[in-house]
Amino acid sequence: MIRDNTKVIQIGDRQIGGGNPVLIQSMCNTKTEDVKATVQQIHRLEEAGCDIIRVAVPTMEAAMALKEIKKHIHIPLVADIHFDYRLAIASIECGADKIRINPGNIGSGERVAAVVEKAKEYGVPIRVGVNSGSLEKPLIEKYGGVTAEGIVESALEKVGMIERLGYDNLVISIKSSDVMMCIKAHELIAKKTRYPLHVGITESGTVLSGNIKSALGLGVILYQGIGDTIRVSLTGDPVEEVRSAKLILKTLGLKKGGVEVVSCPTCGRTRIDLIGLAGQVEEMVKDFDLDIKVAVMGCVVNGPGEAREADLGIAGGVGEGLIFSRGQILKKLPEDQLLAGLREELMKMVK
Repeated sequence: MIRDNTKVIQIGDRQIGGGNPVLIQSMCNTKTEDVKATVQQIHRLEEAGCDIIRVAVPTMEAAMALKEIKKHIHIPLVADIHFDYRLAIASIECGADKIRINPGNIGSGERVAAVVEKAKEYGVPIRVGVNSGSLEKPLIEKYGGVTAEGIVESALEKVGMIERLGYDNLVISIKSSDVMMCIKAHELIAKKTRYPLHVGITESGTVLSGNIKSALGLGVILYQGIGDTIRVSLTGDPVEEVRSAKLILKTLGLKKGGVEVVSCPTCGRTRIDLIGLAGQVEEMVKDFDLDIKVAVMGCVVNGPGEAREADLGIAGGVGEGLIFSRGQILKKLPEDQLLAGLREELMKMVK
């Protein structure tokens, strides 16, 4: 497993690489200068299961705000820097647990060296990030366009630049909105480096399209043992990114905990509001910290049997339904009492 062989990197109170669990990262969409709004969003993300949070640092005021934000959160804080090396230095001094830079747009070698020196002084890891959209012109010409090979070469060149400055406390991120290109790039770079990899499909789109692209791309990459932290990039509420990332990891067997909801597709036998009921169940189980599977089935004839492996489930009928566990019927209830009945059974499992 490639993941077991990557270098261990400390980010705040978390460790990645070396076989440690794959951690979930998201990014605030608040203005970092607005400390109150940023802290509130981070608290929501923490509650959803976010392990590491990144914030944009486009101004010196944003860099200064990190000090106050750090006082009120419980997960490592990453500062995202572009163009101005002074913002990277200030972010480290104000408590960032990791910084994200592209050495190619920070400026001269002296400026990159100044950032590395400050990171070295504080023991702060640097995430070297390269996106397909920012690939250098010589590499585009060399490979005849934007390619996985070009992305990997660009990233390793920048890593080499920092290594020559005597620093190897690094994480690498190579992203593309092209899912297949992203997969290939990660397969290539995993053979060329032992640094931990932060994996994501950049600019993946809205909640629907972004989830599909991310599930496919991250699923293939993670299944090969590649990747130490992940982000599902969505155009929407960052909390949805965390929920999606948790489900991807859980589906791959890389994360435990949390209720998994499965439901059957509707068909002509369905006589209850299966779509609405499944949505209500999915929302309700967020309150329960149980590592179980809950099924929502539309048919009392086949439901308990088809979902025999579910720890708990509902099977609908005509104005009524069954609550079942492991294929065994527990009780029959009117349709409007099914949700409450399921909650009651979940509460018993908590106790």
